[in-house]
Amino acid sequence: MQSRGRYFEDFKVGEMLVTGRRTVEGGDVSRFAGLTGDFNPLHTDEVFAKQTPFGARVAHGILTLAVSNGQQNLSGWFEGTALALLGLDRLRFTVPVKFGDTIHTEMTVKQARESSRTDRGVLTFDVVVKNQRDEVVCTYEENVLMRRRG
Repeated sequence: MQSRGRYFEDFKVGEMLVTGRRTVEGGDVSRFAGLTGDFNPLHTDEVFAKQTPFGARVAHGILTLAVSNGQQNLSGWFEGTALALLGLDRLRFTVPVKFGDTIHTEMTVKQARESSRTDRGVLTFDVVVKNQRDEVVCTYEENVLMRRRG
C-alpha cells in the first residue's frame, strides 16, 4: 500500500506547511483532565477560573500541544514516513486557548540534516499554533526522524 507521507527529500528548507483547523471545546478539556489526571481548577472549575486573569476556564497547554501534534498527523505529511519524534525544544504557551477557540498549526522547515544512515534524515521545524484571531498561542521547535527514498 502506498503511503501518502512525504519523504525527507520532499521537504525544502523555508517551506511552510499549514494544517487544518480544530475547535477546542469544554468536553476536550474534561476528557484530557481525566486522561492525564490534571484537574487544575484553572481548567475544571468555572467559579475558580472566573477569578483568574483569564476570566474563564482555559485549555491545558499540553492539550494545545497534543492537538497541534494531531493536526500534523492528520495532514498526512508524515504518514508512513516519519520514524520518530526526536524531541521538542523551546516550547512556549503565549496566549491561553479558551473554550470555542479554533486553532491551526503552521510548520516551517528550518533544517534538513542527512543521517549517517542513508535511509533516514532529520527535519527540524519551527512550529507556531494560532487561534482564529491569528494570535500565537504556542510555539516550539520540533525534530523528526524521517525516511529517505530508497
